[in-house]
Amino acid sequence: MISRRMPQRIALHIVLFFFAAVWSIPTLGLLITSFRAPADIFGSGWWTVFAKLFDMEQYTLENYLQVIEKQGLGRSFLNSLIVCIPATLLSTLIASYGAFGFAWMRFTGRKTLFMSIVGLMVVPLQMTFIPILPIYRWLGLSGTFPGIWFAHTGYGLPLTLFLLHNFISDLPKDLFDSAAIDGASAMKIFHHIALPISVPAIASVFIFQFLWIWNDLLVALIYLGAMPNVAPVTLTVANLVTNRGQNWELLTAAAFVSMALPLIVFLSLQRYFVRGILAGSIKG
Repeated sequence: MISRRMPQRIALHIVLFFFAAVWSIPTLGLLITSFRAPADIFGSGWWTVFAKLFDMEQYTLENYLQVIEKQGLGRSFLNSLIVCIPATLLSTLIASYGAFGFAWMRFTGRKTLFMSIVGLMVVPLQMTFIPILPIYRWLGLSGTFPGIWFAHTGYGLPLTLFLLHNFISDLPKDLFDSAAIDGASAMKIFHHIALPISVPAIASVFIFQFLWIWNDLLVALIYLGAMPNVAPVTLTVANLVTNRGQNWELLTAAAFVSMALPLIVFLSLQRYFVRGILAGSIKG
């Protein structure tokens, strides 16, 4: 049996390796281009570096230094952290409480309210800008970090609530019944039983939400504007290229600066991500 499956597994690995290599070619080209001087970028293709791969004179850090220091990407990177971390934590925390409440607490209109919140996923973001922006201006939240925190939390809550509810609702009912018989309150059951068991799902939701907020351009542009002191990475990268197409070579370095943190977050939480994706696929 093993000898029959071995050729199939080898062929499968070869096919997967081939597609992974093809998929990585644009990223490799972007990485190599980010370390080349502008004159070399305009004069030859990025693949020409392989002719003299170990010649360090053809590489430079000028693109990275320029986008970080002169173009303000360093400040924008910090702004993105200020936006992403609180907004992600806030939306994940609220979704965790809400998912547990909708899954295991009984109250009038529970299903209707849950479906109404989840149904908001189909509402386009653009439809919410006109009614919400006057409220933001009246409250003084436009162009502020708390304003963007609330916006991202509200926009991400339907999906995060839906994902966590699917996991928490599949937890064994006997655990909660035993804790309730012992006199545990709903909050204690959530904090000491549901929350520790749901760590893989919560980590997956955290990754999804963090990556969405980090890569967001539209919501940040609407609620923060293009002011340098609050502009995140996406806005700064979008403004690097002028309307005449100048400075496009800086996008290569800026792209990898903006990709660095999401890659670190994903790789560090990868095992939780995989467990969270598989969680709930088998009931019982």
